[in-house]
This record gives sequence, structure tokens and C-alpha cells, in this order.
Amino acid sequence: MSATLRDPREVIREEMLMHQPILEALADGPLTVPEIATALDRPTDEVVYWVMGMRRYGHLVEIEDADDDGYFRYANAHQEVAP
Repeated sequence: MSATLRDPREVIREEMLMHQPILEALADGPLTVPEIATALDRPTDEVVYWVMGMRRYGHLVEIEDADDDGYFRYANAHQEVAP
């Protein structure tokens, strides 16, 4: 991962391309944004943008309450999550 912040326009342009990799990362169950970032080997600040967009448009849902660090777990809205 790069320590240099990318131009936000680049991150925005990649949003649609990142839907499938994010959904694949969630195939085994809900993850937090930092866990998704680790699975994709992408910076957390970029992943949070993509996840919030996917949540806004109904592709992802928050599962459970926030963890001790304040992170919610996200799951594919179109995939049943085991309790």
C-alpha cells in the first residue's frame, strides 16, 4: 500500500470497479472497513469511500453494533448472513 494519498478523482473513478472485489471479500462473512482494506490490499481511506457508496445504494448493510474500535461490520445486502 502506498503511503501517498491519491487524487480523490482517481478513487471516485474506481468505485464501480471495486464493487465486485469488495463483495468477494465479504463472501465468507461480514468484515469491517479495515478488514476489507487488508483483504484488498488497499488503503482504508479509499475503501471507506467505496463501502459508504455501496451502503448508500443498498449493496451493503451494517451488521451488529460497532466494535470496540468503533467499526461496523458490513455484509452483502443480497446474501443471507448466518446469525
